[in-house]
Amino acid sequence: MTGLRYRPYAPTRRPDELTPALLEKIEWRRRAAAEPFRGVAGSDGVRPGLFPLRDTGPGDRVMRRAAEEYLAVLSPVELAEARFAMDDVTWRHWANGARYFLRHGLCLEDLDEEKRHRALALVRASLSEYGAGQVLDLMRLNLTIGELRGEEDLLNEWLYWFSLYGEPESGGPWGWQLDGHHVCVNCVFVGGHMVLTPAFLGAEPVAAEAGRYAGTAAFRREEALGRELFTSLNARQRERTLIADELPPELFAGAFRDNFELDYRGLPMGEMTPGQRAIAADLIGMYVNRAADGHARARMDEVRAHEEDTRFAWAGDPGDVFYYRVHSPVILIEFEHQAGVMFDNEVPSRRHIHTVVRTPNGNDYGIDLLRQHHERFHRRPAGGPAAGRARPAGREGDWR
Repeated sequence: MTGLRYRPYAPTRRPDELTPALLEKIEWRRRAAAEPFRGVAGSDGVRPGLFPLRDTGPGDRVMRRAAEEYLAVLSPVELAEARFAMDDVTWRHWANGARYFLRHGLCLEDLDEEKRHRALALVRASLSEYGAGQVLDLMRLNLTIGELRGEEDLLNEWLYWFSLYGEPESGGPWGWQLDGHHVCVNCVFVGGHMVLTPAFLGAEPVAAEAGRYAGTAAFRREEALGRELFTSLNARQRERTLIADELPPELFAGAFRDNFELDYRGLPMGEMTPGQRAIAADLIGMYVNRAADGHARARMDEVRAHEEDTRFAWAGDPGDVFYYRVHSPVILIEFEHQAGVMFDNEVPSRRHIHTVVRTPNGNDYGIDLLRQHHERFHRRPAGGPAAGRARPAGREGDWR
């Protein structure tokens, strides 16, 4: 039975004084985010032409209306904190840890009930009922660990920062970000397309046994389907799938790893039986179906088009703790059991889970779609001013 880990005070908001140690960690993250964006890709480089910008798509009318209704209830001071240019580097400042490093936007805890409701209405409009429910459950589990530790002021369901990018009211590209402990969701709209990556979701604990949200649980299906797929494999297939006996120390494509080099490893779906392929499709669907229904269907069509190039990789013991990865040219999914951070277990356990979803080959944050959009609609002479909304004073540089 694990207990709670002793942790010295670690502020979740920006402290009045930044210590040298904290400044060093912040500057490392700033440098990582300021690297020219390439995207997660293999050692052979980014594969072009995977994400064509089409004129048709599910659209974003409902989401735009929700964004406009959110902006309409904010004060001028709040609007200045809430809004960012579409190319602002703060997209890349998301971090899944509880401790303050580079938060931005409006903290939900600081908003009154109506404003918070409007922000979450935009999240709900962009996600499926299942996806929005999962995000809210993970935020509630953050309160659960706060209750267990007696640190509800540092760990609660509203210590999440919400930012809006671009100009949804203008009809151009736009998006939003929800960022905080174990919940980091980036949502971008370009034309009729939606990109819902990077998306980092996790929990410690993964189930609330007591407290305000007793009975709340997360990742049971993601865990069960990953295990089911691995245990369905025969000995030869398992040999192809297994990449290590021990779990990696962390997810490969987590925060501040937007340009991580990750080659394809594991068992190709083309070498699976029809039954195994069906399990793999259900597993992928658990992550893709977080998006609003029409966008989820479009995304699954995109993923299925590369089914033969999709690989399933595994580390660990299906009867205990494990890591798995689904990797294709257009999607990367990672799942892993983690050692304790809030609890004192030094080895991974099933009560702490991290997941991340990426769009490899340059389309995290919708960047490849944004590139095509600007080439099509905002071509300008070399050296001309950047297209789009002017950057607010004091914002960081262009991260594309």
